[in-house]
Amino acid sequence: MKIGEAISFLESLAHPSLQEHYDNAGLITGDSGWECKGIICSLDATEEVVKEAVEKKCNLIVAHHPIIFGGLKKINGKNYVEKTVIRAIKNDIAIYAIHTNLDNVIDGVNGRMATMLGLQNVSVLSPRPGTLKKLFTFVPVDKAEQVRNAIFLAGGGHIGNYSECSFNAEGEGTFKAGEGANPFAGDIGKRHFEKELKVEVILPSFLEGRIVAAMKAAHPYEEVAYDVIELCNTNYRAGSGILGELPEAMKETDFLGRLKEVFGLRMVRHTRLLKRLIKKIALCGGAGSFLISKALASGADAFVTADMKYHEFFDANDLMLIADIGHYESEQFTISLLHEVLERKFPTFAVLKTTVETNPVLYF
Repeated sequence: MKIGEAISFLESLAHPSLQEHYDNAGLITGDSGWECKGIICSLDATEEVVKEAVEKKCNLIVAHHPIIFGGLKKINGKNYVEKTVIRAIKNDIAIYAIHTNLDNVIDGVNGRMATMLGLQNVSVLSPRPGTLKKLFTFVPVDKAEQVRNAIFLAGGGHIGNYSECSFNAEGEGTFKAGEGANPFAGDIGKRHFEKELKVEVILPSFLEGRIVAAMKAAHPYEEVAYDVIELCNTNYRAGSGILGELPEAMKETDFLGRLKEVFGLRMVRHTRLLKRLIKKIALCGGAGSFLISKALASGADAFVTADMKYHEFFDANDLMLIADIGHYESEQFTISLLHEVLERKFPTFAVLKTTVETNPVLYF
């Protein structure tokens, strides 16, 4: 297997176009054309993780956090970033980061947090705009099924928990083939009337190229008539944070205890208790203070995140409980998530979880 095959699969789950503007997800070191000898999944790609990859004969590290965020002007080993990059290059280790793009899909980092907490009725807290488009095409009635199937297989036609969604309206199309054409039906130089279906399908913006190519390949016409338009519809499967509900309401102290149990915490930083039951939960792995207003607007009883600053705790305004559980702690299950999806896709291939503890924050 080529490293590029693993990357293509990961990008089908969380496309790079979904990453934030400041991010640097993607292939950091190495070559997608290399033969893949084994994969190690980690939260961070540190020098210790690279050493582990070498020892276990894995030449691909799939990490959540990119080891490089900004540009490197010098690479002489003066800090942990440069040391990691040098060791990876010397040992032909590819490092691939799947960061905020994995944060911004419902089944990604935040979705795994929600699963661990047992949340139900899950949706994206802050949907990302501009992620949906609609494809229209016109196809002979008896060929419509093959075109629809091609679109569906390429990733079109998903609406929420439903797949293979389309709208089909029957009509009549006309065309006149010119000299040098090879028409599906009709004669050169004569107007032809054809019973057609107008097929409409919603698609993720980042899959437009693949879906249009699949549609054209399955279409019987030499020149395919189609339109793609941007939609303002809300995509509740792409965006920041997660909103869900506990199966049963809990006391605040019981909920904080549940967080400590699930995430293996020694402590939780939180706002003052409001003597209310906790049922609706908003959460965001990593630094999520930018979602406080969204969590409040959603009516959440509690917001679980990390990296909260002192003054940001005041922003709860005694309207909800804010719980800061730590950056690494909130995202720790991402390692298992990556391991599971890769092992399921490549069952005969060595996919490992790092044994290196990369959390730089310790408690005394």
